[in-house]
Amino acid sequence: MNIVLGVIGSDCHSVGNKVLEAFFSEAGFHVINLGVMVSQDEFIDAAIESDAKAILVSSLYGHGEIDCEGLRQKCEERGLEDIVLYVGGNLVVGKTPFDEVERKFKAMGFDRVFCAHDDLHQAAEDLKVDIAARNRHA
Repeated sequence: MNIVLGVIGSDCHSVGNKVLEAFFSEAGFHVINLGVMVSQDEFIDAAIESDAKAILVSSLYGHGEIDCEGLRQKCEERGLEDIVLYVGGNLVVGKTPFDEVERKFKAMGFDRVFCAHDDLHQAAEDLKVDIAARNRHA
């Protein structure tokens, strides 16, 4: 199953992106890795072109809140109403409690929000479940 992965906005942190690509590929996903400094439109274009079931956005430079605002709406406008959206990393500037960060991003339409020390094995299982649930509703 196809998923799109990338680092959003002006963020050029690439090591975690490569780790995620290797991990999700090993977990059985076909990963379309857009690399770093990816715009919302590039994520959406790649998802449409590859018939991806999920977009996984990462951000480490703290401006994820700004870079991710409106992504769900853009996906829906372009026909991706059932796409699963995940986001993770160091998403905001400062020492904001994770539960507050999670609330913000879920309010933006992300299905799940991850911090740097979350379990990738659990994330892969969650992704399989979330994709299956979205496909049942499609």
